[in-house]
Amino acid sequence: MRKNSSTHFMAGILIILFVGAFLLLTGRFLYIQATGEVNDVSLEEWAEQKRTSSYTMSAERGKIFDSNGMTLAYDRPTFRMYAILDEAYTGESEEPKHVEDPEKTAKTLAPLLDVDEKEILERLENGIEKDLFQVEFGNAGKELSQQKKDEIAAKDLPGIKFEEEALRYYPNGMFASQVIGFARETEVEDEDGNTVREIKGIAGIENVRNDILKGIDGHVTYQRDKYNKKLLDPNEVVTKPQDGDDIYLTLDQKIQTLLEDAMTQVDAEYNPERMSAVVMNPKTGEIVAMSNRPSYNPNDPSDVENWYNDVVSTPFEPGSTVKMFTWAAAIEESVYNGEEGFESGSYRPNKQMRAIHDHNGGDGWGTISYDEGFQRSSNVAAAKLAWEKVGTEKFLDYLKAFQLDQKTGIDLPGEVKGEILYNWPSEKITTAFGQGSTMTPIQQMKAATAIANNGQMVQPYIIKKIVDPDTGKTVEEKERNVVGNPISEETSDHVLTLLESVVNGENGTGKMYKLDDYTVGGKTGTAQIPNDEGKGYMTGKENHVFSFLGMAPIDDPQLMMYVTVKQPELEPTESGSAPVSFIFKNVMENGLHYLNINPDKENTKETKSIEVPELVGGDVSKVKKTLEKQGLRVTTVGKGKVVAANVEAGDNILANDHVILVTEKPTMPSIIGWSLRDVLQLADILQLKTDTSGTGFVVKQTIKKGTSLKQGDSLGVELLPPNEKQKKENSNEEENS
Repeated sequence: MRKNSSTHFMAGILIILFVGAFLLLTGRFLYIQATGEVNDVSLEEWAEQKRTSSYTMSAERGKIFDSNGMTLAYDRPTFRMYAILDEAYTGESEEPKHVEDPEKTAKTLAPLLDVDEKEILERLENGIEKDLFQVEFGNAGKELSQQKKDEIAAKDLPGIKFEEEALRYYPNGMFASQVIGFARETEVEDEDGNTVREIKGIAGIENVRNDILKGIDGHVTYQRDKYNKKLLDPNEVVTKPQDGDDIYLTLDQKIQTLLEDAMTQVDAEYNPERMSAVVMNPKTGEIVAMSNRPSYNPNDPSDVENWYNDVVSTPFEPGSTVKMFTWAAAIEESVYNGEEGFESGSYRPNKQMRAIHDHNGGDGWGTISYDEGFQRSSNVAAAKLAWEKVGTEKFLDYLKAFQLDQKTGIDLPGEVKGEILYNWPSEKITTAFGQGSTMTPIQQMKAATAIANNGQMVQPYIIKKIVDPDTGKTVEEKERNVVGNPISEETSDHVLTLLESVVNGENGTGKMYKLDDYTVGGKTGTAQIPNDEGKGYMTGKENHVFSFLGMAPIDDPQLMMYVTVKQPELEPTESGSAPVSFIFKNVMENGLHYLNINPDKENTKETKSIEVPELVGGDVSKVKKTLEKQGLRVTTVGKGKVVAANVEAGDNILANDHVILVTEKPTMPSIIGWSLRDVLQLADILQLKTDTSGTGFVVKQTIKKGTSLKQGDSLGVELLPPNEKQKKENSNEEENS
């Protein structure tokens, strides 16, 4: 049979195609063999990458301390539990390495995690049905203590694994929270684009100095086999982590605690809209204490009402505290005669301007001297000094010399400067007594350092130093920084005398701010609050911002403090100075004693500061008696030898301070009446989990008195403000009668 010519043709084509394909594949193989690359990817590198494992060695986040080395923030080691479900993970091992028996696993874990057995079983079974490699256990499996982790691990449950992770912890709870801020674990991308978990600062110092606190993570890489086991020659490379630097703040834990406690009491009693307070060393600019209300607990920053640090972030019309700068300008310009008389009550510079009225409804006090006008906080006196004596343009120069038109540059995030409203003649006058123009508390404190410090104005700061934790070397340290000299030493002395007269003079508006052992000078403020519509001001006794800027001892001020309380709920007979003076007097009197500042008043008792003796190792009953003889409140947690306490040997504390002594076999004390700070200190020493509700003082505890305590136990407490606590007690008495 003759073959078709087309068949020969197609056969030839197929042979050519096969030969071409063969040559192409052969060439490709020869090329790969020669170059070791596929699509510009090195096969050797790809193979090495496939058999190389790596893991991150987390750097420890830097700690935050107070000026005396008291820890304010640190990473507390905790564990996250998870379960491996994939049978392939067991590999050739004779012992199972995955969850082989979900029912048994759930039954064993349920009582240890204090959760329902069905909940655990459901998680495991759902994971198996979905062919997941592993599952976690929600909140119940997170933040486990070392003790709880060891307790679970002792059960030797196949497939149950743990991953250590740090939890940022704040042992003092709601303590300078808007200063310190908080940090939380978040997911971020590393340099290789992989998602990793990292503790990141969210607010406050934690946020603004996150770069130096976070450190640099290390890495370990090694070669492995297909079962993920390290090879005999793994070519291991270790890059050690660099821990974050530690930050020491200028805050003093003792004075900050005094401030927090006083603020909490005023918050509970007067229910103000807002409060702020700041304590400074006027010689150096160091911030000793700073607090705001509303505040929050950084260990549980949920449902936060106020994120702002109002001391630096919220300008407002300050009112009469500004008058100290008005008088300082007049004295410095040599146009002030304190004995010169003027007609108080009302003042109208010309027919085009509205009249200025004194705060007593414009009645005034007749013809009085300018010195008395300062004591009585006369708006008319301030207006006449700015308009007639100094001149409005020269007065503006002084406002700028006090730098009230710019930020202070304090090392805190979110600083907002106020605004000097100085366009119209009436605005130039009202600025002299603190109306119209706005300022922040920290701006006024900075300006007031010139009065307290012989005319030298210093910059406020809150970071004392930054230290490398590995070497102990100081990386950065702040020093006193003089940023202006708006007035002379003579003017400073003169204004200090006037400030003293406000508190101690016959007609002074600051009599409520007197201290027992120290002479105080300062200036009161009662600022109006603008209406929401932006026109005019709110009316009513309570609708003001009540404030006081004071310093002591007045001859040589060692502490300066500014307190503002906005819209407190006052009794009919109470003045706005009541809540402000409560905070000021408690903090300043005790703070000066704590700092061992010699009282400047005669016939005063000696300093109340007490140096803590060595506590650890002593018999708890004997240690308690020794401390109680010194006027301290002591709570013992168990019997036997003291193994820990909330204070350390060498600390300076105040009479009536609360000392908690923990023994080797701790038992739960009664904590009814304790503050939240005391509860958190107890929980920190014993590493208890806490669940708190409410504010104020403890009225209910979930662990009964006398119960043995161990790390990881959960303590629930209910707190109520003092007035509500009393109502509850009265209600209980009525029910029981």
